[in-house]
Amino acid sequence: MKRSFTRSIISCVTVGMLSMSLSAQADTLTRQNGAPVGDNQNSQTAGPWGPVLLQDSHLIEKLAAFDRERIPERVVHARGVGVHGYYENYEDLSDDTVAAPFQGEGKKTEVFVRFSSVVHGHLSPETLRDPRGFAVKFYTEQGNWDLVGNNFPVFFIRDAIKFPDMVHAFKPSPVTNKQDAKRVFDFFSHVPESTHTLTMLFSDYGTPASYLNMDGSGVHAFKFVDDEGNVKYVKFTWKANQPIKNFTAEEAMKQQGMDFQPHTTDVYTRIGEKGETASWDLYLQELEPEQLDDFDFNPLDTTKIWPEKLVSSRKIGRLVLNRVPDNFFEETEQAAFAPSNLIPGIEPSEDRMLQGRLFSYADTQRYRLGVNAYRIPVNAPKNVEINNHEQHGQLRTTSTNRDVNYQPSRRLDLNEDPAYRYSSKPLAGMTQQIPFYKEQNFKQAGEFYRNLDKQGRKNLINNMGGALASVPEEEIRVIISAFMYNADKEYGTGVAKLAKVSISQVRAEAKALMDEQAGRAAKAKKVAESLTALMQ
Repeated sequence: MKRSFTRSIISCVTVGMLSMSLSAQADTLTRQNGAPVGDNQNSQTAGPWGPVLLQDSHLIEKLAAFDRERIPERVVHARGVGVHGYYENYEDLSDDTVAAPFQGEGKKTEVFVRFSSVVHGHLSPETLRDPRGFAVKFYTEQGNWDLVGNNFPVFFIRDAIKFPDMVHAFKPSPVTNKQDAKRVFDFFSHVPESTHTLTMLFSDYGTPASYLNMDGSGVHAFKFVDDEGNVKYVKFTWKANQPIKNFTAEEAMKQQGMDFQPHTTDVYTRIGEKGETASWDLYLQELEPEQLDDFDFNPLDTTKIWPEKLVSSRKIGRLVLNRVPDNFFEETEQAAFAPSNLIPGIEPSEDRMLQGRLFSYADTQRYRLGVNAYRIPVNAPKNVEINNHEQHGQLRTTSTNRDVNYQPSRRLDLNEDPAYRYSSKPLAGMTQQIPFYKEQNFKQAGEFYRNLDKQGRKNLINNMGGALASVPEEEIRVIISAFMYNADKEYGTGVAKLAKVSISQVRAEAKALMDEQAGRAAKAKKVAESLTALMQ
């Protein structure tokens, strides 16, 4: 017993001497306060057989930090991949906007891009059917501008008041913790404007093969504002210079068995290891304010695209991605994107989904990362100093001895610049809660379907019809099939057949839906005109 004890003491001394010897050749391990660590292999104990001591501060600190490694997961866009790069502007747009990235031909702006899946969790398979996030943070000399979009140019709903309900329907059941098609289709059977995005989701575009081989879109309409306060409505679209590649449903399932994170693997292999670059051209569409009522749909409806034949686009720049982050958590996971991160020259439109996202996304980041989220390096402006009177809060790392933390002040010359006031918009009407009177819920979904090749249409019908067949309620299967029938008769008929519902029922429901849409449109238009007349 005595020899064993002596041997253990000698062993400890030997390890300590070896550690001291190695420390001359390597950096010293430290605690969070910078103090050097003497032993990172053994806890401090009361004697060789005694319990661990609470006074082992290094142990306590290490365990406490480990316990708190996970910040709250994003409700949506939880799993993502970040990449650094730059935006190069091709066309001087200074006559249309004072926004910094568009001032001058050839101007370059540093960016950070986060690709993501939307509905599924942080460690979910990346091949699951889902829209994909395509968020771009521009580090401009006017501050950071976040263009937070998706790979689809349209969205499921047109009003942010339904966003929590939609996400709840997509997420696992609160009872079983299982995602369930019957919950999804139950919700969407009440939301005919979802037809276009559901069609894209159940096509092969819902299972992209790579983040680097898909297009992107800002989805919403925004406003360009010039130096005189004049406004144009604009939409942004990213078109990949790499070939578009999607998995079929079968390929996506097979891929999960080989590599359930192929999108991450692809980015880190192509850009991180091989040193390749990926690029997208940025296309711009513009509308004058007086053109908003010229179409048979509302251009500020996120369930609609601006068809090229009606609103032509032009290439104005290029996005190039060329470097992966040094640390996933510090950059990709802590990256905080929000549509409210705007700069002079770019303002939100009256799009009802965008108006809700202006609050929701920024508030999410305040919840996840704290009120000082935008002091974290990946979120902090790189070309301008943050200079305001916001103070304190968790993880505030700045140091200031400025006594004046209010404005206006005669003691500190820190004032606003009237040149950057928001643009003005004339208003008419009263506060109200009415739907859009130009719904056009099905037309664009049909155009998307007919633009697919024969195999793509077949895959879409199989994916949609197969998922819908699992819903027990016949009424829901009929209604969803009717949505697709109104988009395209061949499409709806194929879905109805796989969903095992009567095509005669589907036709009748489709007609009723079109009649209801026309009735709602007439009623909403009448109400809107009456409210406007009252204010004139």
